[in-house]
Amino acid sequence: MKHVILTLSLLAFVGCKDSKSQDTKTESVEHSAAIHNDHEGHDASGVYANAWVNEIQKDNGEKWQADDTTNEGVKNLENIINSVTPSTLEEFHKLAEQLNEQKNFLVKNCTMKGASHDNLHVWLHPLIEKINALLKTETVEDAAKITNSIEENINAYSDYFK
Repeated sequence: MKHVILTLSLLAFVGCKDSKSQDTKTESVEHSAAIHNDHEGHDASGVYANAWVNEIQKDNGEKWQADDTTNEGVKNLENIINSVTPSTLEEFHKLAEQLNEQKNFLVKNCTMKGASHDNLHVWLHPLIEKINALLKTETVEDAAKITNSIEENINAYSDYFK
């Protein structure tokens, strides 16, 4: 419950792109940093799990309508994760950099609002945490586990959004 309240607080504070004129590049970096800092000190094994599926909701049993830019961003994440088979730590870190760049695009260009937006963040929050963990991982074994969890996270998007 604490996690949900903190997540919703972060959403209210940071939010996605809105109608106000803001530096969205700075916003996406701050957004990612705020989410990452929320989980500092947590056991790295937490990034292997997909506990977010216990928090996300559907729209009266249906998938949420996502905006075109969000769908495009997620499709790009899918293409990145499915196009490589990293085997070295350097390759895993390069994958993490590519995923991070695309995640920043997604956050920066998000225009969703309301319940669909809130549920997008339930999905996105752990993905950001996992990408950050992959950027910092120090072993191929951990990198492979985190990458598998990232792939599961990305692939589950279509279970909740259209």
